[in-house]
Amino acid sequence: MSAALRAVAPGPYVTIQDAGRRGWRRFGVAVSGAMDLPALATANALVGNDPDTAALEFAHAGGIWDVAADSCRIAVTGGGFAVSADGVALAPWHSHTLRRGQRLSLGGASDAVWGYLAVARGFDVTPQLGSCATHLRSGLGGIDGCRVAAGDVLPLHAMRAPAGPECRVAAPRRASGPMRVVLGPQDDFFAPETIAAFLATPWRISHRGDRMGSWLEGPLLTHAHGYNLLSDGLVPGCIQVPGTGQPVVLLMDCQTIGGFPKLATIVTADLPRFAQCRPGSLVSFAAIGIEAAQDLYCHYRATVAEPGRMMAQVAEPPARPFWLLR
Repeated sequence: MSAALRAVAPGPYVTIQDAGRRGWRRFGVAVSGAMDLPALATANALVGNDPDTAALEFAHAGGIWDVAADSCRIAVTGGGFAVSADGVALAPWHSHTLRRGQRLSLGGASDAVWGYLAVARGFDVTPQLGSCATHLRSGLGGIDGCRVAAGDVLPLHAMRAPAGPECRVAAPRRASGPMRVVLGPQDDFFAPETIAAFLATPWRISHRGDRMGSWLEGPLLTHAHGYNLLSDGLVPGCIQVPGTGQPVVLLMDCQTIGGFPKLATIVTADLPRFAQCRPGSLVSFAAIGIEAAQDLYCHYRATVAEPGRMMAQVAEPPARPFWLLR
């Protein structure tokens, strides 16, 4: 008998994601991967997986799932999502062992957009170009390159949950300050007063957005030297300003090249925090230098590599997440 999770009524934006498809951008292949990589890594740590193991990513709510395995250990992270099994509330940022026939419900959270459901030993999905990450526009990865739909059966690697106690971490306290950016590489397409206005303005996150990018609402930014240029490289975090003057922050499914000026780029360490801002919320930006951004990146990579170092078993008092320690 096979082991699986069955999608009864999944949320409207559920995909399989891991740490992303690295090394293929020069061929036009997007990185994809988790919008909140530390949250993915923590969910995996809670169930004993490697940090980059593929898990379910969902936006706003994950929906309803049935357990079709003798048992499975799961963990939900990303925010304070409402989790329950057969109507009994379960804590997020905490592992739980479920039995065959139980119904798992993943509701919403007031403090996050993107949530992660990890299962011990992971989903039995074939990697494509070295990753299981779903990229919807190209149809790569995941379950036939698509969102998970009602009736889909997601096979698991393990028929039974591993032995051992459940684990938990304290939910991380996200910073409330500005998103840190490095200006450029085309900040010379904007007058100094335009750049100053961009940094001084509270921007509202539009409801217009997806895993590819998120539009910002605020004063239109004017270009000093036109807005068309030879297409060059893009990465998640780039802030493009097209001819409309409305900036857009590129996210994990973004294209690999583009021809609109990039005023700045959100540093990698702050990009998950940006992605977790709910539509309608306000964000601001602060410029830092490249060396400071590199230091932040080194710390960020360390937290993703060892998200469970400060994890506690359920019998112990909650521990502060590793990435909040200095």
